[in-house]
Amino acid sequence: MANLSSGKILIADPFLKDPNFMRTAVFLCDHQDEGSIGFIMNRRYNKTAGELILDLEGCDFPVYFGGPVQTDTIHFLHQSPQFITGGIEVTDGIYWGGEFEEVVEAINLGKLTDQMIRFYLGYSGWGDGQLNGEMKEKSWLVTDGNKRLVFFPDENQIWREALKQLGGEYEQLVNYPIDPQLN
Repeated sequence: MANLSSGKILIADPFLKDPNFMRTAVFLCDHQDEGSIGFIMNRRYNKTAGELILDLEGCDFPVYFGGPVQTDTIHFLHQSPQFITGGIEVTDGIYWGGEFEEVVEAINLGKLTDQMIRFYLGYSGWGDGQLNGEMKEKSWLVTDGNKRLVFFPDENQIWREALKQLGGEYEQLVNYPIDPQLN
């Protein structure tokens, strides 16, 4: 079984039918025996940051559907610790959270672009042993998280790009139909 840890990307198996996670790539921010937390990277929400966050009125940065848990909360990943303090470095220059007032100030001053920060509505969460069970069922493939994938400019290509990063036989999976029986 793959070595799960913070900073990994879970790639939904091409045949996974769960509507919450079909053809998704999830960046794991925290993985412990007691549970795991991550964000779906490739599902854009239908509102912008400015439409959801009062202090960012007029900001057209996209917001992504982070997962089905606590969808009334906003989270963020960034690569700008020089502007946002208090974040947790998950892996290689990718930070989770930080001082939100600094986020607002940096965006309003034009110091942050939408390629430097990603906002998520809700998160993906797994309880004690749940994710390990899904791994045994082969629901997920695992690759290393990196800034290229987490901040990829076209969210519709993240799942494919994550599979390509695995190389070899996995690259062929990008062309598999969702239901091969219908092919």
